[in-house]
Amino acid sequence: MTKNIDIHDRLLKFGIRIVMLSRILAKQLENRSIADQLIRSGTSVGANMQEADAASSKRDFINKVNISKKEIQETNYWLKIIDGAKLINNENNMLELGQLLAESEELKRIIGAILFRSKENQYNTNAKWKYIS
Repeated sequence: MTKNIDIHDRLLKFGIRIVMLSRILAKQLENRSIADQLIRSGTSVGANMQEADAASSKRDFINKVNISKKEIQETNYWLKIIDGAKLINNENNMLELGQLLAESEELKRIIGAILFRSKENQYNTNAKWKYIS
């Protein structure tokens, strides 16, 4: 049995966790630019999916989902930089970073699937163009 999880709720929680991690990063001056980039991309994913839900057309929906996909890919990149450069050294924060990396990978696959299905159905007038979350 699969659990039906609202993508918006999941992205909101992800964005909040990104902000919290960025606060930890920003405590050191040399990490602030990465923390800023992480906040921008990590919170933009959910915002663009919210916009997709209010899309005025199939094309607009696909565009917003595509932006979300790009933003989650960028967020994943910044998380990998943080991990690879060992910018986090507290054990609890390292655990959170690992969980955020895993979540970003999964969200990347989910958003990619939404985008793929939406593009497949773009010209099908009978297809429902909003995703069911």
